[in-house]
Formats: sequence, C-alpha cells, structure tokens
Amino acid sequence: MTSTRRTVLSAGIGLGLAPLLPRRPRAQAAGTIRIGVLNDQSGPYRDISGPYGVACTQLAVDEFASKGFKVEVIAADHQNKPDVGAGIARQWYDRDGVDLILDVPTSSVGLAVNQVAREKNKAYINTGAATSDLTGTQCTPVTVSWMYDTYMLARSTGGAMVKAGGDSWFFITADYAFGHALERDTGSFVKASGGRVLGSVRYPFPSTADFSSFILQAQNSGARIIGLANAGADTVNSIKQAAEFALTQHGAKLAALLMFLSDVHALGLKAAQGLVLTESFYWDLNDRTRAITRRALPRLKGAYPNMASIANYSATLHYLKAVADLGVPAAKASGVDVVARMKAMPTDDDAFGPGRIREDGRKLCPAYLFEVKTPQESSGPWDYYKLIGTTPAEEAFRPLDKGGCPLVRA
Repeated sequence: MTSTRRTVLSAGIGLGLAPLLPRRPRAQAAGTIRIGVLNDQSGPYRDISGPYGVACTQLAVDEFASKGFKVEVIAADHQNKPDVGAGIARQWYDRDGVDLILDVPTSSVGLAVNQVAREKNKAYINTGAATSDLTGTQCTPVTVSWMYDTYMLARSTGGAMVKAGGDSWFFITADYAFGHALERDTGSFVKASGGRVLGSVRYPFPSTADFSSFILQAQNSGARIIGLANAGADTVNSIKQAAEFALTQHGAKLAALLMFLSDVHALGLKAAQGLVLTESFYWDLNDRTRAITRRALPRLKGAYPNMASIANYSATLHYLKAVADLGVPAAKASGVDVVARMKAMPTDDDAFGPGRIREDGRKLCPAYLFEVKTPQESSGPWDYYKLIGTTPAEEAFRPLDKGGCPLVRA
C-alpha cells in the first residue's frame, strides 16, 4: 500500500499563523507526491466539503495503492479569505513540497490560488470554486476545474425554472466573485429565454446570518422566482428565513442555484421538499455511485458524499494516474506537464463515470436536475432526490469557444 500521512492543519488567524509542516530530507521529498487540500474547515462551506473532502482525497490515495512512489495528504483552512488562501498556497508550493493544491471553495480564494499556481508552475485542481472564469478569461495551463461551475448551474437549474414559467427573477447574491458570476450567468439564461431580471440585492460574505431584509426586498419586487446566488449555510439560512416570511405562499418560488445533499439534510425534507437543484453526483444514481458511497461512508462520520466532497476523490485518482504515467520527477518539476498529461488521458471513476478534460481545463460530466422528495416519498435518511432531467456532459458546460480562455486555439 502507498505510505500516506494525513495532517489536518489550521490556517490560524492571518498569514502569520499559516500552517507549518515538518521539513523532510530532500531524498524523501524527491520520491513523494504531496497533495494539499485547501478548503473551508470552520465556516459556512465546511459541511459542503471541509473535512469530508479531505477524507475523500485520502480514500483515493489509499485505493490508488503503491505505484512506486509515496503520497501524503495535508490540509488547511483558508477561512474564505483570498489573502489567507494565497499565502498558504505560496508557502505550500515554495517551502513545504506540495505538488498539487486541491478543492479551494470560495471563488475569490480559488482565483487567488489560481494565480499563485500559475506563477509557481504547480498543479491546481479546483473542485470547490464555482466561478466559470477559471475556465474562461482566468484559465491557466496548470489549472483544472472538476465538476460544476456557474454556467452549468445556470443552464441546468435556472433554465429549468424559466421553462416552467419563471419568467421574472430577483437575486439574493453573496457579494463576492462566486455570487456575482452565478447571478450573471443565470441572468443571461433568463434574458435569452425571454424573461426579465427585476433586480438583485448583494449581502456581505461571509459575515451575514440574517437574510430577512433581503427576503423582503425580493418579495416586494414581485418576481416569480427568487434566485439564491449563494451556497452552503447561507443557502440553508435563506430558505429557512424565506419560510418564516411565507414567501412561497405569496406566489414566489425559490431557486437554489447551488445546493448540495448536505444542505437538504440540514434543512430536512419538510422544509426542502419540492426544491429543484443540480448536482453532478448523487449516491443513489447508479451501481457505481452506490459502490463509491459504500467505500466512503466509513470515513465520513455519518455524512453522505455530495458532488463537492466526492470530486476530491475523483480528481485525486486521475491526478495520481497522470503522475504514474508521466513519472514522479517530471510531475514534481512541472505543473504544466502533469496537467497536460491529465488532459491527454480519459477520466473514469465510480463517482462520475467516463469523461475527459477539455483544452480550457474543464472536466466534463453530466449535470443532473433533481427535485427534493417529500417526506412521504423518502425511504429514510439521505434518500432525498428524484431525477427529473439530465444535461449530457458535452452540453452541460459553456461552449469551448465562448469562454475567452487564451489556451483555446481559434
């Protein structure tokens, strides 16, 4: 088996307390691939991936087994702050021998880490940040975006709501890169379908817990659809507080534009029933998703994987296959080369099935449109979704020539 070590670290308060890793002899470092999982371990996005994403990364390492080199997994909390995330990334790449940074929810942090990875020629696989700019104007030859983005979510969930008659929208938006991109991409789909965007309100992230004033503004707009351009605990709190104001009883519908199985679990079926959402993974989707879920559950402390946490498994497995194919010295020397090898190899695993990585770094996978079951329809805990639509992998994401990625040949 591969020799592994998992060290979960805290970023501390500010860059001065960024995680310190033990120094290793150069000979040991030369034969060891080190993966750094950088995500939210303590804030509003913790339950989306957080420690569960670290556990799924470790599962991939363990299942990859020995291919002639060692693999270590470490982790840190970026606190949803771009300066903290960039500082940890720089330290990891420069001093601590990290070869791949993985996960990185919060689009502003993801974009900051993206620039550090480009500068250092080190691999970065984004499984957590939703901004489609990472495969657009901010694409780099060392970056891969693994399973969802704002364009895909807008097309799948937003498009479905418009087709169902939701022709007027108002957005409650987290005021940072992800919220802006999700509002932008969904608004574009609404307008292209003949609908109207009546307005939006942006709230400070991550310091907001009271959404009542924003919900009242949305209600007063008269929009048929209230689009929640947020995620994690913010989405859960928005839906709970909308219920307190009886928002849906006044003729409006909620569109949770990025929602996860863990969010539905936190809400409960009584509150979440009927919500329409998009994920690219569901544990009960097919035999392969059920198989990977069975293997992951012992590590997840009672939680079930969602598309964010299990994406770390899928991305890690493919990265390690590319390292084995390219060779450890070459993979450690150049993020450009190892990412190019990842793009040249087809992807395939139990979480997402077969796929590929495009020239712009976009990993392609289907987008599944789900409706949350009623309590009567569910057979028990975590049996929450019924599939109502599928967008094929080649159609789910923005066309290759429309994103402005400089890596795409004209």
